[in-house]
Amino acid sequence: MINVEEALSRILNFVDVLEDEEKPLLDCLGQVLAKDVYAPFDVPRQDNSAMDGYAAQAESIQGASHERPKALRIIGEVAAGSTTGVKIEQGTCVRIMTGAYLPQGADVVVPFEATDEVEDKRASPSRKEISVLSGLPEGANIRRSGEDVAEGELVVKQGTVLGPAELGVLASLGNTGIPVVRRPVVGILATGDELVDISQSLLPGKIYSSNTYSLAAQVIAYGGVPRLLGIAADDIRQLSVALRRGFDCDMLITSGGVSLGDYDVVREALAAQGDIFFWTVRMKPGKPLAFGAFKGDNGRKIPHLGLPGNPVSSMITSELFARPAIAKMMGKKSFARPSITAVMDDSIKNSDGRRIFARVVVSKREGKYYARLTGGQGSGVLTSMAKANGLAIVPETTEQVDPGSTVEVMMLDWESSGVR
Repeated sequence: MINVEEALSRILNFVDVLEDEEKPLLDCLGQVLAKDVYAPFDVPRQDNSAMDGYAAQAESIQGASHERPKALRIIGEVAAGSTTGVKIEQGTCVRIMTGAYLPQGADVVVPFEATDEVEDKRASPSRKEISVLSGLPEGANIRRSGEDVAEGELVVKQGTVLGPAELGVLASLGNTGIPVVRRPVVGILATGDELVDISQSLLPGKIYSSNTYSLAAQVIAYGGVPRLLGIAADDIRQLSVALRRGFDCDMLITSGGVSLGDYDVVREALAAQGDIFFWTVRMKPGKPLAFGAFKGDNGRKIPHLGLPGNPVSSMITSELFARPAIAKMMGKKSFARPSITAVMDDSIKNSDGRRIFARVVVSKREGKYYARLTGGQGSGVLTSMAKANGLAIVPETTEQVDPGSTVEVMMLDWESSGVR
């Protein structure tokens, strides 16, 4: 058996960043930008108003107050998205809306609240004069040209993971599509004579293939594109045919068939059609884990993760190994989940020197994090994963964690766990 770090290192050393693709802007959320993006123009393109109010000259309203208001003559109006040829001079103003370009000669915007427009119930567009009740310095309430982005500036760097803000910035520069590292297509194949798809009737001795759907959902959550390859029986010929359906994928994930039983045929198929790099990891759950590569067309090597068949083992090994591999293939640099130190409410026994990943619910009490087990920790108890927001990690050298002891917890659901 190798340890978790070595297993992950071997996987990450094998997989490569995928090629670029050009995609519509909204389709790029969560992907990695493949090329630097520079601004083709200033944003804003011209000085504009940051408030609804009146564009004027600061000198005209110097010393204005409620006791000594300054009267300005209204010579026009400009809405956002329109322009005006009117020129502001001493004692004049233009009614202006937020985002509208500043008229020539204006160097300040007086918000409505600083005039008598709000107080005067007779205010209407036909008014010819406004009283300013407060002086403002030059430049007040004005967004300057290039204040956000200057022409020629590097706006979004290659390698950036694109979130809503980055997409908004790119949209402000008129980008309809951008080059990103493409998402990996991940083939998912369940193995086992006992499995049937959820679309079929459940006959005696059969179980539904939950791994197919939990793994596909994980791939989507990680940013990949799952391709369901169905269910293969515990037969080397059927398995080989099913696997070949995924030889155009970027990665293959199988569940089941990797332990030492007579019907565990995935390792046999991998050995016959590719290479095996390792097949057991010192962890619990998830000890029987195979990693290798199938030989595809034109000599292309397709990375393969052979996950255990037990549902919890399958999901945890996917989290620890498939997630970072998919992230690297997408061009991402950071793979680590957030981790915290928590006080255990329950005991955890480590009887065989493997690293334990216990399913826990983390809560916060009086400024401290506490973790409790989600119930039975058997590798077939899938609800233990559904209830968990973290994995408590018990090192190989720790024989027992007692209540009150502290443990490292890798958070699975940090954003919505409510324990920050």
